[in-house]
Amino acid sequence: MVFFRPVALLALALASSASASFEAIAGYEPLSIVTDHNAIDKDQALIESLLATGTTQSIQQAKDVYEKGAFSKTVATVTVSPSLATAIAKGTKLSGMATNSTMQVDGTVFEAYAANSDTLRFQYEASSNQAQYVNCQVGANPDPNTEGCLVASGTLTVEGSADSIAYNYTVETDNTNERTIQGFSTDAKAKMNDCDNCPYPMYEKFYNYYGEFDYADKWVQAAFALQKADFTNGDADFSLYGEAGQAQAVKKGTAYMNVWMYVLRNLEHALDNCKEGCSTAGCNDGPVHSWDEGVAFYTGSLEGQDGAGSGVMPYALADKRCVNFKTCGDLADALTGTSHVNIEVFRYFKLGVDKLNKGECAAARSDKEEIETLMLIPLVQGTIRYSYIVDTEEDAGESTKAEVATFAAAVLPAVHACSEADAQVIYDNTKVGATATDFKAVKSAFESQYECMKIDGKHVGGLWDYVTGDYYDGAGPGPAGVATTSTLLAIGAAGVAALSMLF
Repeated sequence: MVFFRPVALLALALASSASASFEAIAGYEPLSIVTDHNAIDKDQALIESLLATGTTQSIQQAKDVYEKGAFSKTVATVTVSPSLATAIAKGTKLSGMATNSTMQVDGTVFEAYAANSDTLRFQYEASSNQAQYVNCQVGANPDPNTEGCLVASGTLTVEGSADSIAYNYTVETDNTNERTIQGFSTDAKAKMNDCDNCPYPMYEKFYNYYGEFDYADKWVQAAFALQKADFTNGDADFSLYGEAGQAQAVKKGTAYMNVWMYVLRNLEHALDNCKEGCSTAGCNDGPVHSWDEGVAFYTGSLEGQDGAGSGVMPYALADKRCVNFKTCGDLADALTGTSHVNIEVFRYFKLGVDKLNKGECAAARSDKEEIETLMLIPLVQGTIRYSYIVDTEEDAGESTKAEVATFAAAVLPAVHACSEADAQVIYDNTKVGATATDFKAVKSAFESQYECMKIDGKHVGGLWDYVTGDYYDGAGPGPAGVATTSTLLAIGAAGVAALSMLF
């Protein structure tokens, strides 16, 4: 049997670090093309926008985008006529014409097909230019962009072959998305629990707490349906909410439960596949690409190349919370600028990819662990902040209560792994439908477990009152007794600053 020759799949995304240069992601310089991954934040932004509209139709549209996607990993399913004369392998490069009839559209065969197949799935190739990464954005997008989609009927040219493939399809319905925010959770069992070297440590804590492999999806789906989510721990009865609470539970659940955990999955996957001590050029391209993907999911395209944009992913959350807790800047003591969490996370992102690229796999694990701990901090801050508001403001409404419930849900398993009792205190005071919220009890429960969670209280900071120019009463920073690498570096930087003032 004759096969069309495939290209190596990673060749479309990877290049030698010595010769390639790709657009930065908030200052991080990826060694591979991850523009398509970076665009998943557009799904999140669209979900948030549709929820804010607040109509029955827009809420259903938000759910459709969550489940079906709109902006990432676009694939066209076409009917081949006549059927394929020969088998064609996954990854084979193809090209056709766009709907605007003025440009060529490049892509690859999404999965292998045998001879006589009458369908074929074409995955659009992502450009290294973020602004023009893929110009076909349909899926569940209520305002689809079809300009760069394959024309409705035409021929696909096979690279390296004189043969072509005649096809037809419906542009508006047959362009779908193979990467969705829902999939980050529904694929978790296979990708974080059943895989080699699994379960991954942080994911295992969440599974042990919730008792569900797809706990994040179950949270989001119950919120969309305004029904109860039953878990081993951490039940949430969304039937108590209306649209305001629903919107917060969904949008914070998608970003800080679905996406948050999948960031760590990509870092773990990179470490799993890293070849220790390999000095052959390109031998760790796959792990490097996985690590780059993790950075893209953490940050998103809306932050821009310098991180000064306005995003919707965990990166944006860290910057929002540092303004509330006076933890911005290199020393985690400022009220403006990039969060100390993001400064440190990106330092470890850069250290980690450098090590992977050089085959220093074991050494890179410590960078992943530092990132993992730092990523917990904005979730702790969010829970503390909104528990304070609910406790102290008589008019704290459903939206605020849903925010504290969702922030807590995103971090409770990490607390529970250290202390079931303290996790219960936090849950009882923040859960959906809590009759009362004791801010000081929530804060104390977190602080009791900072050491176990490897969190430095200095990095969490305290809830800042801009009116008085001081911390709110009882809301100051917690214990700063964990000597993480980040802490030591901050101390070192402070020492250098102090010495410089003497000269």
